[in-house]
Amino acid sequence: MRKILFFVFIQTVFLSCSNLKQTTGNIETPKLKLVSTIEIPFDKTFEDTTVGGLSGIDYDAKQHLYYLICDDRSVFNDSRFYTAKINLPQDKIKSIDFQNVTYLKDEAGKNYGNWNTTPTTACDPEDMRYNPKTNSLVWSSEGARVINADKEILQNPSLNFIDLKGNFLGKAKLPKNLEIQKEEKGPRNNGILEGISFDFKYKNIYTNIEEPLFEDGDQANTRKGGLIRLYQFNAKTKKNTAQYGYQLEPIALEPNPKGAFAVNGVSAIQYYGKNQLLVVERSYSTGTQACTVKVFLCDLKKATNVKNYSSLQNQKIELASKKLVLNMDDLGIFIDNIEGLTFGPNLANGNPSIIFVSDNNFSDKQKTQVLVFELVK
Repeated sequence: MRKILFFVFIQTVFLSCSNLKQTTGNIETPKLKLVSTIEIPFDKTFEDTTVGGLSGIDYDAKQHLYYLICDDRSVFNDSRFYTAKINLPQDKIKSIDFQNVTYLKDEAGKNYGNWNTTPTTACDPEDMRYNPKTNSLVWSSEGARVINADKEILQNPSLNFIDLKGNFLGKAKLPKNLEIQKEEKGPRNNGILEGISFDFKYKNIYTNIEEPLFEDGDQANTRKGGLIRLYQFNAKTKKNTAQYGYQLEPIALEPNPKGAFAVNGVSAIQYYGKNQLLVVERSYSTGTQACTVKVFLCDLKKATNVKNYSSLQNQKIELASKKLVLNMDDLGIFIDNIEGLTFGPNLANGNPSIIFVSDNNFSDKQKTQVLVFELVK
């Protein structure tokens, strides 16, 4: 989760200062056409909980049910997820009807603790996916690396498997480079596990970090994007089987004042086809309330498996290829902190829908938006 304060391709691109190579290849790029939007009010409540911080969404096509995970670290209410119905008559969102709220349970069967009072017992939910083959869910907790004069919190990220009642079933075995460390090695705070997506056969799970590992180089700036990793896990063994390098775009806008907080990172992913992911890059700069959100089609087919590479710097490797599908700046509407996407039902013309959701960070200065797009191949 990004805590926001108000918050011509050429055939082959060689990236400076390294031997990294990125190819765009001959990927057939789909188009996304906006068909409907709705905003969930800031003061929306459901079963005595505050509906906000929605940072992941998935769709159960059989039940026509959506799973929406909330990134509340048990500060407003206990960490939780919602189920909801999204009514789309004539391809327009008529309403979002929340059905249930379910609290996430830890390994001991207890609700997670409050980040402000007992941070070591808290979690940081970021994304959630439903597996119809096992009738279960997997969700990511980002983890934390907070080191300052007042506190030191080193909390590892996790991929957690639960039943539909929120009960803990197990977790994935994460690779060493996702372990939080006191020294500047491994993940950066607030730039760790974000998106999740199953492949269409539910044999593999893909996840990503939002920002580069310390050893993989600098964070994105307004001149150059950083290098992150996409991770592949075997859904049955829960073991990491591959890692791929991915080049971020530069930060879209200079912050105001200059030098203030600004970021670009991957906030969500969605499996699209064999070796392909839709990747959401979300850029924010202080002084501009809206975010610049870009959706790319990423192809892993020719990318080097960097699982055994301790660093992506000065390596002869091929990165995942990417092609721009959509820049939401071109829509001509305000776009907030997009953090989740899923395939939805087919639209009236038979084309698939893709649904995005934004995380308002429980701030009345931000919006919880649900956007429905038509996917045109």
